[in-house]
Amino acid sequence: MHTPAIAAAAMLVLAAPSPHAQPAGQVVQVKIGTAAPLSGTGAHQGKDIENGARMAIDELNAKGIVIAGNKVQWLLQAEDDAADPKTGAAVAQKLVDAKVAAVVGHLNSGTTVPASKIYSNAGIPQISPAATTPLYTNQGFKTAFRIVANDNLVGRILAAYSIGTLKAKKIAVIDDRTAFGQGLADEFVKRVKQAGSGAAVVSRQFTNDKATDFNAILTQIRARDPDVIFYGGMDAVAGPMLKQMKALGLRAKLVSGDGVCSEKMPQLAGDALVDDKVFCVVAGGVGGPQEAGLAAFNERYQQRYKMPVQTYAPYAYDAVMVFAKAMQQANSSAPAAFLPALTTVKHEGVTGSIAFDPKGDLKNAALTLYTYRKGQKTKLMVLR
Repeated sequence: MHTPAIAAAAMLVLAAPSPHAQPAGQVVQVKIGTAAPLSGTGAHQGKDIENGARMAIDELNAKGIVIAGNKVQWLLQAEDDAADPKTGAAVAQKLVDAKVAAVVGHLNSGTTVPASKIYSNAGIPQISPAATTPLYTNQGFKTAFRIVANDNLVGRILAAYSIGTLKAKKIAVIDDRTAFGQGLADEFVKRVKQAGSGAAVVSRQFTNDKATDFNAILTQIRARDPDVIFYGGMDAVAGPMLKQMKALGLRAKLVSGDGVCSEKMPQLAGDALVDDKVFCVVAGGVGGPQEAGLAAFNERYQQRYKMPVQTYAPYAYDAVMVFAKAMQQANSSAPAAFLPALTTVKHEGVTGSIAFDPKGDLKNAALTLYTYRKGQKTKLMVLR
C-alpha cells in the first residue's frame, strides 16, 4: 500500500522533465543512481560498482546520445548504503527524491531487497549488478532486474563441482548470517543433499560479516576433517578465515560464491592463499570472441583507476548501458515510458548477452569458475 509521501514521490518522478517531454533540440539531463557500500569492509566492492557505472556514464556522454531529438547529458549520483538494510532503504528514498531515472544497485542481497520495495513504489527501474538472493525477483516487482545468476544456480553449480571435481565426501559449511551468505549456504546444503552421492555436510557453523576470530568454529570443523569448507559470505571475512585455517592445519579446500572471488583476496589471505586452495564462482561469464571485450574493459578500468577490477564493475557498466538502450528503444528517459522496454531489451555487454525473463532474472545465466594460483585469480571455466 502506498503511503502519501511515497505516492507523491512517485508522481514527481513520473512528471519529471525528460527528453520525451521536452521540445526537440534541447540538452536534457538524465540521472542514474548507484547504491552500494562505499564505507566499511565491503567498500572496495561497492566502489567497484560506482567506478564501473561512472565509466559507462562517461562513454555515453562521449557518444552524444540523442533521445526524442534531444541531446542527453548523463549524470551519476552515487550513494553509500554501508551494506546495511536500514541505510539501504534510506538511500533508496534519497535516490527517488533526487528523481533518478534508474538505479544500478544494490550490492548486498540484504540491502537490495528492502530497497527494491521503495523503487517499485516509485516506479523506478532497478538493475542489481551483484545481488543473488532469489527473493529479490520473487517479489513480483516489475521494476526489479538483475544481470547476475541467482543463488539457486550458484548453489547448484558449487555443490556439483565440490562433489564431482573436488571429490568431496565430507563438507563443512559456514555462513555469515547475512541474507546473501545464509541464502547461498542454504542453497548449497540443499543441493549437496539432493545429489545423493554419499557426500555429507558434517558440520554447519555460523559467524557474522564483521568477525575476525574463527578459531572456535574452525576447531570444531577440524575435528570432522572435511575435504571442503563452503563459506557463504564476502572476501573481507574469508581472507582472515583462510589464515586461521592454515594456522590450525586444516587441509580442506575453501569453496564460495562471488563475494569471495575478488582481486583483493590474495591481499586479505596472505600466504594462506596457496595454489588451488580456494574455488569460487562469479555470476556471469564470457567465452570465445566475447572474451576480448571483457579484457578491453578490464584494461580501460586499470588505466583509469590504477587498480584492477574487483568483481562487479563490468556488471555495473553493463547495467547503465542496458538502461540507456531501453531509453533509446522507448525514445524516452521517463521511467514509466522505458520500463516496458527493459522486458524486451537485448544487449551484448562486456559480461555477455543480456536479456531478462518475466521475473527480471537474467536469461541463460552463466557462471565463471575461478581458483587462485601464484596469488592471481585464475579462470578455470564458464558454466551454464
